[in-house]
Amino acid sequence: MTQFKPNLIKAAFITSGFAFASVPAIAQEASADVPDENLVEVIQVSGIRGSLQRAQAIKMDNTSIVEALSAEDIGKLPDTSIAESLSRLPGLAGERRNGRTSGIAVRGFNENYVGTSLNGRELLGMGDNRGVEFDLYPTEFISNILVYKTPEAGMTTQNIGGSIDLQTVKPLTASSTFTLNGTYEQNKEDSLNPDFDNDGHRISLNYVDQFADDTLGFALTIASMESPRQEKQFRGWGYANVNLTPEGTFNDNGDPLWNPRRFDGMDTVDVPDGSVVLGGHDSFARSAMLERDSIASVIQWAPSDQLTVQLDALYIDFTEDDVRRGLEEGGAEWGTGAYTITGVEDGLVTSGYHDGFYSVVRNDARRQEAELKTFGLNVEYVMNDSWTMHADISSGKVDKNITDIESYSGVGRAGIDGRPLTARSWEMTSTGVMFSDHPTIAGVDLTDESLIRLAGPQAWGSSPVPGNLAQDGFVNNPDFEEQLTTYRFDVEGFVEWGMFTGVEFGAIYSDRTKSKDNNGAYLTGPSYPADDAIPDVLGVVSLDFIGIDGVLAYDSLGLYNSGYYTAVEAELVQNDRLGDTYTVNEKLTTLYGKLTLDTEFGGVYLRGNVGLQVVRADQQSTGFSTTSNANGYTIATPVVGGTDYTDVLPTLNLSAEVADSQFVRLGMSKVISRPRMDDMRPNTQATFSFNDNQILSTDIANGPWGGSSGNPELKPLEANQFDLAYENYFADSGYVAVSFFFKDIKNWHRDNAVVADFSDVYVPGLHQTSDGRPPVLFDGQVTSVMDGFEGFVRGWELQGSLPGDVIHDSLEGFGVFASATFMDGSADPAPGSTETRIPGLSEENYSLTFFYEKAGFEFRVATTKRSDYLTEERGLSLALQDATKQGGTLVDAQIGYDFSESGIDYLDGLRVTLQGQNLTDEDDIQASGTDPRQITQYQSFGANYLLSFNYEF
Repeated sequence: MTQFKPNLIKAAFITSGFAFASVPAIAQEASADVPDENLVEVIQVSGIRGSLQRAQAIKMDNTSIVEALSAEDIGKLPDTSIAESLSRLPGLAGERRNGRTSGIAVRGFNENYVGTSLNGRELLGMGDNRGVEFDLYPTEFISNILVYKTPEAGMTTQNIGGSIDLQTVKPLTASSTFTLNGTYEQNKEDSLNPDFDNDGHRISLNYVDQFADDTLGFALTIASMESPRQEKQFRGWGYANVNLTPEGTFNDNGDPLWNPRRFDGMDTVDVPDGSVVLGGHDSFARSAMLERDSIASVIQWAPSDQLTVQLDALYIDFTEDDVRRGLEEGGAEWGTGAYTITGVEDGLVTSGYHDGFYSVVRNDARRQEAELKTFGLNVEYVMNDSWTMHADISSGKVDKNITDIESYSGVGRAGIDGRPLTARSWEMTSTGVMFSDHPTIAGVDLTDESLIRLAGPQAWGSSPVPGNLAQDGFVNNPDFEEQLTTYRFDVEGFVEWGMFTGVEFGAIYSDRTKSKDNNGAYLTGPSYPADDAIPDVLGVVSLDFIGIDGVLAYDSLGLYNSGYYTAVEAELVQNDRLGDTYTVNEKLTTLYGKLTLDTEFGGVYLRGNVGLQVVRADQQSTGFSTTSNANGYTIATPVVGGTDYTDVLPTLNLSAEVADSQFVRLGMSKVISRPRMDDMRPNTQATFSFNDNQILSTDIANGPWGGSSGNPELKPLEANQFDLAYENYFADSGYVAVSFFFKDIKNWHRDNAVVADFSDVYVPGLHQTSDGRPPVLFDGQVTSVMDGFEGFVRGWELQGSLPGDVIHDSLEGFGVFASATFMDGSADPAPGSTETRIPGLSEENYSLTFFYEKAGFEFRVATTKRSDYLTEERGLSLALQDATKQGGTLVDAQIGYDFSESGIDYLDGLRVTLQGQNLTDEDDIQASGTDPRQITQYQSFGANYLLSFNYEF
């Protein structure tokens, strides 16, 4: 049997005092053949170059295809957010949500198809589903991050996209330190709302030390932050077909019908058939403050060479408050037929004016609160020179609550006579719409406290019980709770079985439960049926980004919490409340085995592993089937569902060192992603449209009946995966690599509509036309998530890291890291649909980081760019719905100085940095899938600046 010594670069980091919780392969290899420290230069490098060198050492040593991030110093990742750091890695792309990079896509699949773990254990997210919102986890407790693009049999978080493992420090092998980090943060925009600040802070403490003759190690991180965000948002309702009524057409009363081509006696604008016009908008000025307190701790105890015990614990308390103040207004066709077109290009109305609409002033507020607790206990026992046993138990829990208030005000309650209409001109732009004065009708001052009343100016909805109260607002208040407990036992050892040098086998059992209680209520002001002046006006919020002076601001969340509104539970009449209330339980039993390969063929060193994982799943869920009775009230019937099945998942990873520090890597595997937990609910909902034309329709697709349901029998998403990579490491922090991957999707999920008979839920006297006629059809379409769709994703990744001194000694300290990813892929559409995209897939992703670091000075510019992609956002009742983002380019920069290089003793250990995020003020834009000019959402966030210090005592 041939045994190989570790590469000198890798060995240097293994023996370095800056030792992190690196991948197990490093520790195993080191214990098999520990390098002579007299022959190896021990590298203790901090800062950017140190981070790149340590990450490269991990990447080189791994037999899987991975990407790695390493902290620059204790408690200091290269960025202020885990998500920002990950978004710069090859094959990964970040997604901004409300101005903050939060989601991560790996090789074209968003975080719902990516496994995330903490020290190898699955980590719960604080979102609505399985996906982790990476910006909610503190960077200060992270030492390394590994992104596994090819899985290994012992990993429980292997997914179609890949797996991300967050690794904390191991206190027995890390350097002792007491480090304090502080940051002052400010957004470029002044606060858009008068009751929110525009600055924040971050502060953290890191402590690592060893006791009892270095047999007891302790690491503690305490971190607190307040982070502001400002946002200007235009959101289009959609684009309506222009009603081209012929000139001289009259209604039944003899009144002439409006023709939008009329232009006050001037030349008529030619409007082609099929032209569309903006149907309305709701636009806001948003201010937000994210507050997060977290504690992370690791205790490591090694009373003997045979026994090591490690306890990890993490606690996060997260709250985000935001307000969205602005206007909701109908436009042409959907708001008023009294409009005039003054411009049209290629079927899109580009300008015009409408003669009046009752503007709805919105003062909306949202509070999201979440608490995460997780701990893990690991025991490692070395039975003899060849065999080691591990036992592990972990438990996590997340509680999350959202309170989202809609509050309406305007020129008076709907139905009151004499209220002024808002008349405006408009022009479409590349960022949405820009309003101006109507050519002949005076405007309405929406900042006039004597005019604006706290009541719904539109009769859009009513609180159905009691007394048919008017709707002056609404509150969505979903509660989420999730728990995960995992037990693991495995044994690994060194063997001499031909080309195989190691074996590992084990068993894992996990029990996961997620529940949602979808609460909501109609809100009515206390003066109903009259209206009230707004209590405690806070000031005026400008909407100049859409050409409107502004609206009055008030504290709607405070009014709701004080009991100001009369609240009526929405679940009494809304089927989608209990229809989206559920509990899903998932129990997984996993058996696995893995053989480690370490040999030589024809003078080529070959390492790798081959393994098999068998997963037995038992999934059960409870919820409600909902419909309506004769009075319009919801009828809810408890329902249950579930299934069990077994998946067999083989894996193969090979790494051939074809020349010194040059590797060809091959990966083949079958991978699965567990179904979305909201899709696994057993709930069904029946709906009926009280539209006479639909009730009398003979077309099922246009009939009154409809419904939706979950699918508790969903199987995992599944793909066969092939990966091939070439990596050339020509310097300590220099390499080039090219990778090809292909994912053959064998099972994908789509929303699929099927025809169902609604006779059982028909209520005579309720389900009828306005003049009492019953529906023509009793069949309708029910939408549910279905298995069985196929597809693919394939792509190329190019990446390289080049230190300047490789080119010339005068460039020492300079460096550049760059990557490009090119992908394509699709999945079968559901019948009757044209949607084939994969959520999170951008066809092009780019990342470029240029830096200089020498003599204590540091400068870095980093940019990422991605093309358009499919995502999801919150819609009605805060439900997630598909959306398309146009992508964009983000530019960040950082400059700093490490005073350890200054020669000033009392400043030794101090490091100061100034960082700018989103320096080019990149916008987020969503548009109709058929025409990118049809803007449906535009968001502008402004740049963010952070002044930080890091002091190591």
